[in-house]
Amino acid sequence: MDAAPILVHGLRRMEYRGYDSVGVATSKDGRIAIRKGVGGVSAVNEAAGLDSMDGTAGIGHTRWASHGRISVDNAHPHPSSTGGLALVHNGIVENHAELRDMLLGRGFSFRSETDSEVISNLLQMHSGSGGVLRAVLETARRIRGDYAFAAVFGDGTLAATRLHVPLMIGVRGDSYFVSSDVMGFIERTDDAIYLDNGDVAIMGDGGLRIYDFEGTRVSRPVTKVSKEFADVYKGEFAHFTLKEISEQPDSILRHTGSSRAIRQAAGMIRRAGAVYITGSGTSYNAALVAKYLLARYSGMRAEAIMSSEMPFAPGPMEPGSLLLAMSQSGESADVLRAVRMARAQGSSVLSIVNIPHSSLAQESSCVVPMNCGPEIGVAATKSFTSQLAAAYRIVDALAEGGGRRLGADFGEISAAMGEVLAGHPGIREIAQDLRDASDVYVLGRGVHHPIAAEAALKLKELAYVHAEGIPGGELKHGPLALMDSDACVIVINPGDSTYQDMVNSASEIKARGARIIGISDRPSDLYDHWIRIPGVGEPAYPIVEILPIQLLSYYAALARDVDPDRPRNLAKSVTVG
Repeated sequence: MDAAPILVHGLRRMEYRGYDSVGVATSKDGRIAIRKGVGGVSAVNEAAGLDSMDGTAGIGHTRWASHGRISVDNAHPHPSSTGGLALVHNGIVENHAELRDMLLGRGFSFRSETDSEVISNLLQMHSGSGGVLRAVLETARRIRGDYAFAAVFGDGTLAATRLHVPLMIGVRGDSYFVSSDVMGFIERTDDAIYLDNGDVAIMGDGGLRIYDFEGTRVSRPVTKVSKEFADVYKGEFAHFTLKEISEQPDSILRHTGSSRAIRQAAGMIRRAGAVYITGSGTSYNAALVAKYLLARYSGMRAEAIMSSEMPFAPGPMEPGSLLLAMSQSGESADVLRAVRMARAQGSSVLSIVNIPHSSLAQESSCVVPMNCGPEIGVAATKSFTSQLAAAYRIVDALAEGGGRRLGADFGEISAAMGEVLAGHPGIREIAQDLRDASDVYVLGRGVHHPIAAEAALKLKELAYVHAEGIPGGELKHGPLALMDSDACVIVINPGDSTYQDMVNSASEIKARGARIIGISDRPSDLYDHWIRIPGVGEPAYPIVEILPIQLLSYYAALARDVDPDRPRNLAKSVTVG
């Protein structure tokens, strides 16, 4: 069976992870063939005939540019100087410049600007004697950084290894599928081996053999992967993003897995000397909501820290502290770096994550699974509300030890989300008002300010509109200078304790001539457009009120002729720091 058609199909399924360029390399009769190009999988395949390549062993890659511009030369796979092998790589080689200089001094040549090509030439340099295993081990010893790579050699042997970057192997009889994500092979098999850090997998005529970085043969268990991942299709929806927004009334009802995990998480928080919460992007906004909920309902102070800022924190974590890490993929490099810093300082780690076998899950003392199903759209939607739902459940579990319950009824919340989704034609019309917008300001007070920040992030990611989330009370401390007839302002204004203060802020904005989109369960003459949300009670509003802004961002993307599933310059799982 030729490898190329399987590779191309898998790459299509993996395209949400990166899509600047794509390529395939196959091995046949002792020779390596490579075809690649700039653009999406289907376009490059049509132009270059990737799926028509011969050979029963091969590798493929969709790239998200980190080193070097987007070009054919920088696209993966990367051959070695002699062309005797080809390589695909995720991650960063921190010492690539010094390694490149060393290799150039030894007569090796380079075609690309990438750090990845350093690895292919190192493999070539070390493969002269001792075989493929020795070549990989010696190469790994020279590389600094977090990485995963796979190489195909002229004789059809495949080699792969990882260090702090995901890599797994699908197993089906005597066929093996190496991937950074189960989506790459789930339609072929639901049996997977999750490689440990420092594992080297060699696949060839002798089957699959796994070694550690010392060269010692090791055994890793075969794990059954959820078949749910095999059924990821858009169906009747135009985009995965809209499909995943529409799934949220169901996904929040199955968000947290076992009540045992919730109780264990609550116990860890209760016993902790100090609580820190971390995440990146959308997950950081969820962390801010979790911080608010812990303080308001459990009386527990927590510090929310952006994962990328953890290395620059003013001091170490307190002894006996807990780090609550939030991530959809469980593979974000900044989040994992924060977790490793926390563990090095003696902190325990609790995670809320969607992928149960992810690196984050493996490095956590306790895992609360979101169980929201695969999320293919690059901009997080249903994973955000599932993170919030998990946080709500944990806070309610804390109340069992003497605290104030939120009392959120998830059946009622789910029904309210369904009502919001039923109003999407009206939201689509309002989105036309954002087609030519250059700046949008989103206001929220209290727990609604993190939702305003998340709303601004969605507008940036999906519609390429500059947007800013502003605490409502800060309007008069600077942002009011920006309010005029050209400004578009979204006010998050549910009928809770923040309502009247937000009405006052909206009045100040209206007096300056700005257009106002109100998101509320109460109408107002202040709004040029009103998006109604059901009245669900103070604790539950954040989960419901983000939906109309997700829809608004989605339809604004369409109005601006932007593909909402594939925002430019972004990837679903940012595995580089």
